[in-house]
Amino acid sequence: MLDKDTDFPQYRKLSNDKVFYKIVNNREFHEIQVVGTFAQLYTIEAKQYPEILKIKDMLNYTIEGFVPSSIEEYCKLLDTHALG
Repeated sequence: MLDKDTDFPQYRKLSNDKVFYKIVNNREFHEIQVVGTFAQLYTIEAKQYPEILKIKDMLNYTIEGFVPSSIEEYCKLLDTHALG
């Protein structure tokens, strides 16, 4: 269960290093998808229950494949790629 004292932002990534997440709060996250040398940035505001559950699962590592990341790793992607 999500601890009410969770400090945001939190950073996660998929274990294949192709998708990175910045969890802004328990209802919003930013996702960077890397495909080759191209990367795409998405901002997701969780309005529907499945999106809310995804954030909860990322925070709690409920789904296999989510691993910790860092602000440095996330910012490096922002600096390296021209995100569209």
